[in-house]
Formats: sequence, C-alpha cells, structure tokens
Amino acid sequence: MSEIKQGSDAWRQLRLGKVTASRVADVVAKTKSGPSTSRENYMAELIAERLTGVPGERFTNAAMQWGIDHEADARRAYEFYHDFEVEQVAFVNHPTIPKTGASPDGIVKGHAGLVEIKCPNTSTHIDTLIGKSVPGKYITQMQWQMACTATDFCDFVSFDPRLPESMRLFVFRVQRDWKMIAELEAEVKKFLDELNGKVFMLRERYERVPSSHPSIGLDNGGAVVAMFDS
Repeated sequence: MSEIKQGSDAWRQLRLGKVTASRVADVVAKTKSGPSTSRENYMAELIAERLTGVPGERFTNAAMQWGIDHEADARRAYEFYHDFEVEQVAFVNHPTIPKTGASPDGIVKGHAGLVEIKCPNTSTHIDTLIGKSVPGKYITQMQWQMACTATDFCDFVSFDPRLPESMRLFVFRVQRDWKMIAELEAEVKKFLDELNGKVFMLRERYERVPSSHPSIGLDNGGAVVAMFDS
C-alpha cells in the first residue's frame, strides 16, 4: 500500500504540473471553433503550478466531501462482494509520456485491473442503477488510468450506503480500449508540447532581463514591471 495518501500535501506535490487522469477530458475537450475554454483554463493552471511550484487550489463542496468520506466503505464493499483485494496507490506516471499520470482509486491485485470509485448523491446513484452503465464523463478518466498502469480493465463502482443493501453497490467493468488510448495519448502529447513551449517562453521573457531591455521599474503597488520597447 502506498505510504502517500491521496489528497495529502505530498500527493499534491507528486501531481504538480502534470496532466492527470481526472482532467484528460479537459485536454481533449473541443468546440466547433477549436479548443474549449476548459482546455485553456487547465493549461493555465498547470503553467502556474510549474512556474510557482505550488499546487493549485482545489475546491471541495459538501457532495465531494461525502464522496471522500465514504470511499473506503465503497472499496471494502467492492472487495467483499467481488472477492477482490484492492491495493491503494498514490500516483502512477505514464510509462512513456513525461509529466502525466493517474491516481486510480485502487489496483485489483492479481487481475491486471483497476477500480474507480464514486460515491455520488442518491439521485445520481439511482440513475446509474437504472441505466446500468458508466456515465460517459468517466470513461476518458478510466482509459487514461489503464494507459498509465498497463492494466486491462477498470471496474466502475458507484456506492450509496443510504439505500437498501442490495442497491448500495453498482459495478460495471470497462475494458481497455487501445484505439481510444492511442487517440488520447496523441492529444496529451500535443497539449504538453504547447504547455512546455509556453512555460519556456514565459521564463525566457520574464525571469531574466533581455540585453535590449531599457529598464525595469515598479508599479504603484511596488511590483516589478518589465518595460519593453514597442
């Protein structure tokens, strides 16, 4: 079992400036006119993390905290009803693409598989029970987790202890999709190339004074201002 706990400060440092599985959907998000706002916002977040060395702030609401608080119960229910042993890990780097990885909710020991756990509100859980499928927004995340961990499947788990016992646990197996993973890898590489280029440009332009730079002054708030010729 990993000594670093997901959600801890050490875990945030492991992920700092890296594309993670939960955000790959933002990387590939597009509109009719081009890249989406979510892609641009995510790139800005990662640029800031790399430049400052400080993990970005993560907002947690009541529903998210409920999921965090009940994840361990969901994992135990999955292990009990499916006779699996789940090993927890902090972060797994992609085997061939630097600065990207995944934090799966668990590795199914001895079965080359993963588990992705959600503890949603009751309405969402009931919709999942009725639909008997994985919400599409999680497929990209799970495929990227499989790409990073070289596994063959990921069991999607939805858990709600507020329902009768027979309805508390829903499990759906998603198999590795080689074609989708190849497409995601191409998009992530493109995203990272653009990200690396912007970080390099910002550091070259603002972390040292160009030889042609006439002066550096202070603004009214006392901040350093670089003043370039037009």
